[in-house]
Amino acid sequence: MPGTITLTGLTIHGHHGVYESERSQGQAFIVDVTLECDLDKSIASDDVADTVHYGELADRLAAIVAGEPVKLIETLTSRLLDLCLSEPLVNAATVTVHKPHAPIPHAFGDVAVTLSGRRS
Repeated sequence: MPGTITLTGLTIHGHHGVYESERSQGQAFIVDVTLECDLDKSIASDDVADTVHYGELADRLAAIVAGEPVKLIETLTSRLLDLCLSEPLVNAATVTVHKPHAPIPHAFGDVAVTLSGRRS
C-alpha cells in the first residue's frame, strides 16, 4: 500500500550561510521531510524494522545540518534529499529547509528551499 511518512519541524542548529557571521555563530534550521513508501510490509508485521524508522532518520538528518557548513541552503537541502532517497524503502521524497533567521534587513516570515526527487 503506497503511503507517506512525514516529519515536520525538525529544528537543528547549523552553521550554513554565505556570510562569515552565519558560519561562525550559526542559527536554527528547520527541516520538513515527506517520504513516499510502500507500507504493506510494515502494516502486516507491525514491526519498525519493516518501515523507515523516522527517529533514526531524524538523527541522520540532524547530523548533516549540524555538520559540515555549506554556503547555500540549496546545497544543504540537496544533501538531505540524497540521504532520504538512500533509504531502501523510500520511492520518492520531498525535503524543505527553512532558514527563519536569514540575514535579511526586512521583516519576513520565512525563507525556504524545497527539493523533490525519486529513486532512480
